[in-house]
Amino acid sequence: MAPRWSPDSWRTKPIEQAPIYPDLDQLAQVEEQIASFPPLVFAGEARELKAKLARVAQGEAFLLQGGDCAESFAEHGADTIRDFFRVFLQMAVVLTYAGGSPVVKIGRIAGQFAKPRSAPTETKDGVELPSYRGDIINGIEFDEAVRTPDPQRILMGYRQAAATLNLLRAFSQGGYADLDHVHQWNLGFVKDSPAGHRYQELSDHIAETLRFMRAIGLTAENAPQLRSTSLYTSHEALLLGYEQALTRVDSTSGEWYATSGHFLWAGNRTRQLDHAHFNYLRGIKNPIGVKCGPSLKPDELLEMIDLLSPDNEPGRLTLICRFGAEEVGKHLPALIRAAEREGKSVVWTCDPMHGNTIKAGSGYKTRPFDLIMSEVESFFDIHRSEGTHAGGLHVEMTGQNVTECVGGAKAVTETDLSARYHTHCDPRLNADQSIELAFIVAERLKRDREGRPEPEISIAAGE
Repeated sequence: MAPRWSPDSWRTKPIEQAPIYPDLDQLAQVEEQIASFPPLVFAGEARELKAKLARVAQGEAFLLQGGDCAESFAEHGADTIRDFFRVFLQMAVVLTYAGGSPVVKIGRIAGQFAKPRSAPTETKDGVELPSYRGDIINGIEFDEAVRTPDPQRILMGYRQAAATLNLLRAFSQGGYADLDHVHQWNLGFVKDSPAGHRYQELSDHIAETLRFMRAIGLTAENAPQLRSTSLYTSHEALLLGYEQALTRVDSTSGEWYATSGHFLWAGNRTRQLDHAHFNYLRGIKNPIGVKCGPSLKPDELLEMIDLLSPDNEPGRLTLICRFGAEEVGKHLPALIRAAEREGKSVVWTCDPMHGNTIKAGSGYKTRPFDLIMSEVESFFDIHRSEGTHAGGLHVEMTGQNVTECVGGAKAVTETDLSARYHTHCDPRLNADQSIELAFIVAERLKRDREGRPEPEISIAAGE
């Protein structure tokens, strides 16, 4: 039996990726202040999401999770949030139609401020400073004062998350998500994309479906689900003091919920079974996720599932697979077989971003679109071979026209990277690349649903 849990029991465990604050008294004061603030999300919303993820686990829905690698304080604005929301909805609509099943939408937004780092410090010109760990901890400028972890940034993170959630709820429920509008945006993408002819048939079918719905009297005026949607929020649960401060008892169930976001996950660098991050996640009742990389062994996976989802509750645990295009075939099948052998109920989703990061000749980190798609295709192929459900996608993307990932139909080249390379951490798919990814995956979902063989297509060429 697992030891008794409380929101602060993680403090007795070893911890990785924890920032070193020089003023612990100030940190404690900030955490106490946040503990008195209103929740950002509610337990009922988290339960609703868990029920929808249970359908994903059972093969009755598809999960789309995406957003910024690390949200920025400087770039927080209504236009940035709107552009993300718009592209995310465009992706969801084409996936919904192609898959013939609901798409559960979870944004990496309204809390994705902290990032794990491969090294605790960074050295430039002989000067060593703490690594940048996300705006909620320190600043990106290479300056000693800015790089020193500052508890006041935690307050700024809470306030930005609250403002972002307020706008997302308005967009979701206020008519901006109208299905007709979203489809018109997609028609514009198809028209302007060099590979648009590839997606024309799918767009025509969606338009035909909408015309049929209007003909039988289903409109946004009398069917609210056509003009509104549900978008949930998620982030990596890295800064545990912040998470503890926003962990509250649900008045209806008496259970503990994280109210900083609907869905929290542990990264590949913080998934030690006996460490602080797993200790925290095991006690909250939200749906949770874990990033799974090449170092994860089948026996460790089963221990992890038993710790985090002891009741084997469908929708509780999502396994976010991030192996890389070259490694996914070596590692994923054994993990799937172990979970299936023991009857474990999990959501399997593909993160094709983190395992496919390379350094271009210009020195910029980037992610080739063809490698991203290669890992996605392998993920679907493996699940089809194993007779299991490829549950979803987890991508780092933005609604902006950045040049951070190379490739795609509107081919971003290595020489283009410097033009609009705006990320604070990892390279993201831009708006066109994100929608193109959705259309390609939609083709795959539709093909699998109809049992048709895979066509011979060169993804890298966008044909």
